[in-house]
This record gives sequence, structure tokens and C-alpha cells, in this order.
Amino acid sequence: MRRIPVSLLALSLLGTLTAHAGTGTPPPAREYYGTLEPFAREAVYFVMTDRFVNGDPGNDHRDQGGAHRTFDIPLAPCNGVAGNIGYLGGDFKGLADHLDYIREMGFTSVWITPIVDNPDEAFTGGTAPSCKGFLSDKGKTGYHGYWGVNFYKVDEHLPSPGLDFKGLADAVHGKGMKLVLDIVGNHGSPAWDMAFDQPKFGKLYDKDGTLVADHQNLPPQRLDPAHNPLHRFYNTVGPVDGAKGSIFDGNLAQLSDLNERNPAVLDYLAGAYEQWIDQGADAFRIDTIAWMPDSFWQAFTTRIRARHPGFFMFGEAFDYNANTIARHTLPGHGETSVLDFPMKQAMEEVFGHKQAGFERMAPALHLTGGPYANPYDLTTFYDNHDMPRLDASDAGFIDAHNWLFTARGIPVVYYGSEMGFMRGRPEHGGNRNYFGIAGIAAAKASPIRTALARIAQVRAASPALQRGLQVNIELQGQRAAFYRVVQHAGQHQLALVLLNKGDAPERFELGALRQPGQWRNAFGGSSLVVTVGNTPAIEVPAHGVQVYLLDAEVTAPALANALDAAMAGARLPH
Repeated sequence: MRRIPVSLLALSLLGTLTAHAGTGTPPPAREYYGTLEPFAREAVYFVMTDRFVNGDPGNDHRDQGGAHRTFDIPLAPCNGVAGNIGYLGGDFKGLADHLDYIREMGFTSVWITPIVDNPDEAFTGGTAPSCKGFLSDKGKTGYHGYWGVNFYKVDEHLPSPGLDFKGLADAVHGKGMKLVLDIVGNHGSPAWDMAFDQPKFGKLYDKDGTLVADHQNLPPQRLDPAHNPLHRFYNTVGPVDGAKGSIFDGNLAQLSDLNERNPAVLDYLAGAYEQWIDQGADAFRIDTIAWMPDSFWQAFTTRIRARHPGFFMFGEAFDYNANTIARHTLPGHGETSVLDFPMKQAMEEVFGHKQAGFERMAPALHLTGGPYANPYDLTTFYDNHDMPRLDASDAGFIDAHNWLFTARGIPVVYYGSEMGFMRGRPEHGGNRNYFGIAGIAAAKASPIRTALARIAQVRAASPALQRGLQVNIELQGQRAAFYRVVQHAGQHQLALVLLNKGDAPERFELGALRQPGQWRNAFGGSSLVVTVGNTPAIEVPAHGVQVYLLDAEVTAPALANALDAAMAGARLPH
């Protein structure tokens, strides 16, 4: 039987605590928590709205665009599976009708793609998409929502009679859930290189429908903001070759690049997004946060939080370097959370076909001394709409979810992953394909969804798994063991998490970090009695998880001191 190695920190402190422990007097109660952020309670289901469920065919607009139609534009297959660059009908009603399906899995929030008005034709500029192409937009439509032309208006493909954005928010809230809105600040729609100056492309309209900006199908370097007021919303740099400078200083493909130095741009965006908060948005996911300077985001978040104190936002900085993306979490740089791309990279290696050991997760956690303002506030994920979906077996998805819903961070799962939908597929090879009623029916029979619901519901009921400080006992090979502990404002809970991603059962013993008490099994069944001198061995089945909970103060000296050190190093001074 293998015994879990005790952390070096706990061993070094154990000797100094022997005398105190011998008196029988427990150490004084201390505060332990990973985060006090209210949104840390959430688990997020990410939906690309147009690809989820077509609840109202009446808003499909199948005749829209004429020669440059917008509905159902399939691509040539990539390894046997075709993507689609047209609208496919998913809408607010399709989402509202299936909120129970999402809630039953243990999710407490829904993140939807941008809702703002997009162009009414397919784009004629740019380069044609291919199986390996990226930022190739020729022939594409704004089905995804990221090509805004009026940030104050809902795109016509989404609402139904009696169900506008506020109605969707009310429906989400009626299920006891929160609504996360995807927002864009860096760019509007594609703006130049078109065969002709297409309607809406490269244009921006205000809440009254008045045209306030127009690229006029001109490349950025030909814009003349000094003499043409309609050019003043846009930058004039154009795309920057990465070999010659920072790509973040220029345009993203042919997208109109909003001018962060123009105060009217901040007024326009903040005004629009305050409108959606007023109608029910509970949090923002900020697209392409790295493409706008930190000073802009600091001004934006300060303005939003002046009216909505504590409003939660997390940004997309597509980079696997923690030091790079962490700056967005810091004062003066936006003070948002970010999507945890370094953790995503580690999860892909550990739970995908590479099958790296759990030791790969350790450097991605940044539990102490890390660059983030608070690593416990990060949103954690293993894939999304901008990259190939996780290429894993059913067991790999189950293992990934067992980690995602027990380790530090706020879990995010992309629609369909509850059944391994389009696993391994890139954007044009099925990543964003339509899910629909058939997908939901298939997912309900999937062992991935069954296991996901099991662990997600445990997290939803456990303050320690939501907000608790994490102390690792073992991260090695097929095995992981750690505590999550919250001891704050009269609330006390310890969660002991044991993970096995191997094909055979594993037996765990706790060693010197054991906390005496009668621990209850979070999944029901028998309890676990731990004493100072004895801990029963705990068996975890293949590709399984065990979670034991103890609603009590920390009394074990070695564990208390490991928690003290973790508490001291978890967060940067504010």
C-alpha cells in the first residue's frame, strides 16, 4: 500500500508543533479562504447561442443576404466533418427552453456569446477558411456575435415575440442561475477588403440608430480621422506582422479596430454594456482583452463598477504564459479575472491522449507566490470555441471534470462537452457545430454527463470547493489528493479530494496531514472516521473521485501550518 508523501512544508513544521499538540489544546482559529469573490460559487456552462438549440424558426431569416446569404453555409469537410459559417438558428428561446437541462448538471451560470446586432450579409473580403485556417473570414457571417455594428441593439436572429434579452435574463434568474454576457471592446465588424462597400460592415450605429462611424471599405492606413468624423472611432495602423512588432498594436484580421484613445469610444461601449446590465446581465466575459491597452480596461471597469460595485468580469487573453495574462488581474491594468489558459494547456496534456501525470498540474496552479492578483478567481477550462475541442476518451472527459470541479478556480464547460461532442475538432471541422435537441437527447445517455453532474452538484453544495484554500497532498502520476478549506465568518468546512485517473483502483492514506473528525462522504454512503493515530485507507475506483467533507475548525497542527503558509502566499497585496 502506498502512503501519500507529506509536503515538505508540513514536515518542517511538524516538529515545532509537537509540544503544542501534546497539551491537547487546539491552535487558535485562523481565517482560511482562497477567495471571497461571490462569483466563485458559480459553475459556468458556455453556449454559442446560434449553435445550441433553434427554439423559434421564425427568427431564422433564411432568405437574408440574397447573393451573400447568411443561413446554413457548410464548408468542405475536414477529416470527414464539415463546419458551417452561416447562422443555424439557435436563439434565446432554444436556450430558455432548456435551462433545466443545464441546471440539472449542476451548472449555476450560463455564458452566452455576444447578442449585439451583426451584419446581414456574408463577408466578401479576407481569405477563405480552410481546415487549418485561422482568422480567415471570407464568406463567413456574424452568427457568433463578435462582429458588432450596433452594440445597443439585439441581433434579429436571437429574440422571439415576448422573449427579448431581458426576458432571457429573467428566465435564467428564475432557475436560480446567473447570466454571463460575452462582450467585445477591441473591434467591430470586418471593415475593408470587400468586393464592394457592403451594408453595415465597418459601420457603427448608436442607440438611436444614427451612424457614428464608417470605415467605408478603406484599409486602416487610408482612414482620415482628422478630416472625416466618421473615421474617428477607428485606429489607422492596420495588421502588424509579429516579426516586426506586437500584433496587439494593430487590427485583428480585417476587423474594424476601435480607437481606445477616443473618449467617445469608451462612452459608446460603457453605455451599451451598462444597458445590458440593467436588463439582467450578471457578469461579463471580455473578448480579446489583450488587444486593448490596460489603461482602457481600467477606465472601463472603473466606470462599470461605479454603478455596479463588485461586478465580475473575466477576460480572454489567449496566451499560455501566466505572467503575461496575469497583468489584467492587477490594479491599474483592468482588475478583471482571466480565463486560465496555462491551466487549459496542462489539462489538455493530463486528460487528453498524451496522459501526462498529475504532476503537470502543479506549476499551473500558482497557489502561492504566483503572478495573479488571486488565482482562486480565475475561470478554468479545457477548451472553447477558438481552439480544437479536447481530444480525449470518455474516461478522459470524466477525469477532466473531476479535476475542474474540485481544484481551485471557477469551472467553465463548453456546450456539448458533457458528451464529448466533436472531440478534437477545430473550428472549421466541427468545433462550433449545431447541438440541438438531438445533441441534448444523446448527452442525457452519456456517461460523461452522468459523472459531470455528480461532481458538479457536489461543488454546488460545498463552500470549501467553491472558495476554499487549496493545499496539495499529492499530485503524481494517476493520483491526486488535496484539501480545500474555508474557515471564515463563522463558516468552517474542509473538503478532502482524492482523484484517480488510472485504469485500476487506487488506495490512499493521509499520513501526517490528517485532520481528526467524522468526515461525511459528499456522495452519500458511509462516513470516514479519522483519529490522531489512525486513518482508514480510502479506495478510489478507476477514473473516480472521492470527496469527504468535515464541517469543523482545523485542529491538525501540520495541516494548520500548511494552510497558514498557503494563506499568506495565495494573493498579491492590493
